Amino acid sequence: MQKLKNTSDKNSFREESIKLLKREAKRSSYLKSKKIESTLEALIKDLNPKSILFYLPLQMEANISRLIFKLRREKEIFVPFMEGVSFKMVRFRLPLFKKRFNILEPNNSFFKNRNIDLAIVPIVGMDRDFKRVGFGKGMYDRFFENLPSKPIVVFVQLKACVSSAKLTKKHDIRGDFLVTSNLLLKYRKDRFDSKYINKYFHSFT
Repeated sequence: MQKLKNTSDKNSFREESIKLLKREAKRSSYLKSKKIESTLEALIKDLNPKSILFYLPLQMEANISRLIFKLRREKEIFVPFMEGVSFKMVRFRLPLFKKRFNILEPNNSFFKNRNIDLAIVPIVGMDRDFKRVGFGKGMYDRFFENLPSKPIVVFVQLKACVSSAKLTKKHDIRGDFLVTSNLLLKYRKDRFDSKYINKYFHSFT
C-alpha cells in the first residue's frame, strides 16, 4: 500500500500514479497487457457493442493493439484523432503515424462524432466516485461532452491506481467498468465506497 501526503490533491495523485504505471510498464507489461486484452475481449463479447472507441497505447498504458486488429472485421472500430484541445473519432485503419505526445493516429477523415456503444478509455487513476484522472489535458472530457449520448465506458490501466478521496468534478468522466491485469470491477453506486476500494485495489490512501 502506497501513501500520498495529501489524497485530496489531484495533481499529487496523478504524479504518483504516473510513476507507478511507468515502473509497472518496465516490468511485465506484455503479460499484463495480454491478461487485460483477454478480459476486455470477454467483456466485449458479453456487452456485444456494434461500435467501439479504442485508444492507441502509450508506453505506460496497456497495449491492446492485438485486440483492435482482431475485432476490426467484426465491429466498427474507432480511435482518437487529436484536434486542438480535444479529439474526434476516426475509423481505425493503417498506416498509423506518430503525432503529438507520441500518440499514434491513422490519417484524418471527415467522419463526424456520433453515438458509439462502447468506449475503452485509458486512465492514470480513478477516485472514489469511479471518475477518471487523466494527464490533465481534458481531452476526453471535452470529447464526451460533444457526444450525442454517453456510451458504456470501460477504464483500463496496467495496475489499479485508485484514491479513496474524491478528486474529480462534475464534468469528469465516470466509468462503468475498470479493467486491470487482475481485476474487473463494475461501478455500482450503492456498493462502491472507500472500504470497498481499500479491500480490492492497490490504492493510495
